[in-house]
Amino acid sequence: MYTAVDGARVPIRMWADPASVEEQAMRQLHNVANLPWVHGVAVMPDVHYGKGATVGSVIAMRDAVSPAAVGVDIGCGMSAVRTSLTAADLPDDLGKLRRRIESAVPVGFGLHKTPVNPAKVHGVGGWDAFWKGFGELHSGVQELHDRAARQIGSLGGGNHFIEVCLDDDGRVWLMLHSGSRNIGKELAERHMAVARKLPHNADLPDRDLAVFVAGTPEMQAYRRDLFWAQDYAARNRATMVALVKQALKDVVPQTTFDDAISCHHNYVSEETYDGVELLVTRKGAIRAGSGDLGIIPGSMGTGSYIVRGLGNDSSFQSASHGAGRRMSRNKAKKLFTADDLAAQTAGVECRKDSGVVDEIPAAYKDIDSVIRAQTDLVEVVAHLKQVVCVKG
Repeated sequence: MYTAVDGARVPIRMWADPASVEEQAMRQLHNVANLPWVHGVAVMPDVHYGKGATVGSVIAMRDAVSPAAVGVDIGCGMSAVRTSLTAADLPDDLGKLRRRIESAVPVGFGLHKTPVNPAKVHGVGGWDAFWKGFGELHSGVQELHDRAARQIGSLGGGNHFIEVCLDDDGRVWLMLHSGSRNIGKELAERHMAVARKLPHNADLPDRDLAVFVAGTPEMQAYRRDLFWAQDYAARNRATMVALVKQALKDVVPQTTFDDAISCHHNYVSEETYDGVELLVTRKGAIRAGSGDLGIIPGSMGTGSYIVRGLGNDSSFQSASHGAGRRMSRNKAKKLFTADDLAAQTAGVECRKDSGVVDEIPAAYKDIDSVIRAQTDLVEVVAHLKQVVCVKG
């Protein structure tokens, strides 16, 4: 159940202990709750400070949307696929499997030498219409078409990952986390810059919370680019799923796969609550409508959960998107070493060098506690523990 915190214009519904949330994040939540367009704010148990709006927040507005409440990685989210394999079917040398995945999917700032053939991505159509829409995007990104095309099917860096996991019954799963890559970031930052200069945002307590309002050309342009970027992110994940499935089949040829589970966790959706049509932004939160399957990952050494939504309107039918950071990347780099990372990822085939120390499990909240805090939002379908983790 949530705790209601006075937010001035609307209460802040928190599935996190308010005393445990850093002061900067609480200040952001109060700023959001006092916006004139806000209908409600729900805070997930993985909440932490972000740019403009906190990560782990769900913001429902009337006739307005704040790009910062979506974030710069528009459409970022998760995909997971259960395979026909069990643990015994995996090769003894998991390093070979990790290297095969890394050769199939570019990581970090990487991109494919040529665009991935869409024919490899079964079940996803409309590619011609999708790319035709690129020409209608913000003029400032038009020179990025080739880069965007070659980044479809690439992972990125930071907290993005590809994993091979085992559930509690020993079944093998594939899981990945990524978004709209550079093109989503470029679009988001351009629209945020436009929003900050609009007169109706002049008196906001935080200009990073600047909004677009319905019926304006700026809102129309943002929604066009936003929904295109959300589609890009979904296609990016679907392409990576296809590439990773093939990589696994290259190592274990007899593998078959169930249908993929996919969910955004940085996005905007048009939804109705309390009889009011609203624009709901989820920044570090997934939709958890009744029966919706979702994915809530932990860190690179702790495991993840497949969940089913319970349709709780109090949270605007939402749940957390992961464990959530408990410290900044810079702090993690100062506190921990590559040796600490190796110890905390024991038994996982993954990078264990200083380049990913900021992703060490200790930098994240406890995923099991995060799940326990939202039993009124989701029910657990499966618990997964990674045995291979690919990072950018």
